[in-house]
Amino acid sequence: MATILLLLLFSASFTVDAQQAGQSVIKPGSLLTPTCTNSSWLSGSGLYAFGFYKQGNGYAVGIFIVGIPQKTVVWTANRDNPPLPGDVKLNFTSDGRLVLQSAQAGPEIVIVSSTEGAAAASMLDTGNFVLYNSDNGTIWQSFDDPTDTFLPGQKLTTDEVLFSNCSDTDHSTGIFRLIMQEDGWLAMYPVGSKFTLEYGYWGLGVSGEGTDVTLNFDDDGRLYLLNGIGISIVNITTGDPTKGVIYRLRIDPDGILRHYSYNLDQNGDWKVTWSSPGDMCAPNGLCGINAFCFLNDRKAACKCLPGFQRVNEDSWTSGCERNFDSKSCKSN
Repeated sequence: MATILLLLLFSASFTVDAQQAGQSVIKPGSLLTPTCTNSSWLSGSGLYAFGFYKQGNGYAVGIFIVGIPQKTVVWTANRDNPPLPGDVKLNFTSDGRLVLQSAQAGPEIVIVSSTEGAAAASMLDTGNFVLYNSDNGTIWQSFDDPTDTFLPGQKLTTDEVLFSNCSDTDHSTGIFRLIMQEDGWLAMYPVGSKFTLEYGYWGLGVSGEGTDVTLNFDDDGRLYLLNGIGISIVNITTGDPTKGVIYRLRIDPDGILRHYSYNLDQNGDWKVTWSSPGDMCAPNGLCGINAFCFLNDRKAACKCLPGFQRVNEDSWTSGCERNFDSKSCKSN
């Protein structure tokens, strides 16, 4: 009886605190399904949501912006798993775990790995999904486990990596990554390559600033590098105080890092306000093996070498394979 009373007191206290902060509170026992109206948990303003979205011939779980006409995914759970079937359920269990349960998919799949069970969760208006313990302390947050997108309020340290998606419709891990190096430089490399100048295709920083440099993103869109004593050493973008504008930074499937803005009052399209590198063909491996990159109408395009054809028509990164065999080669 005493335990139940304490849980009720905590729940009431947490709900009041969260409501005052404009947060939505999700409690253990909550359930989401992809094909019904309860397919996601919204943030307080309704701008962000955590839940199911359409992926290929099934569904995935992630965080996306729903307060605009174009649903924009900014974080994906278990991004390299196959699409989920329609009978799947996302269960916030009574012992504080977030798991996927499906008769078709087999054993339950854990969405968030945490050393302790959560007493509550919240989808914040910053785009951060947070799990709390019974003391209202954060035990896990999506901002500490980014996928391909960086949002205002996030800080990229040497412990986190941004990986590109395979494509705009396939959010599994792509072939490019953005890292904060221990030498204080922000840099991009193809996945699987060494962190050396030979393989890196873009970098930004100041030599001699040490190992505590971080990439920071302010609410007004300002993107900058901060050293260990809190001094800004590189301004990547300038801030814009215009109200009603949201921002995101993304390492896109083509390996280009782009800073986007969106005016909520105009309901237009995402606008690229900064990007790098300027050479669209700079990302190593963009066209795969046996192919080369060229610019077509100021966009990167790929072409197979003579005697080769694309391995995968939907993805250039898989490269090209020869379209002849040794017998035909000898006969000609």
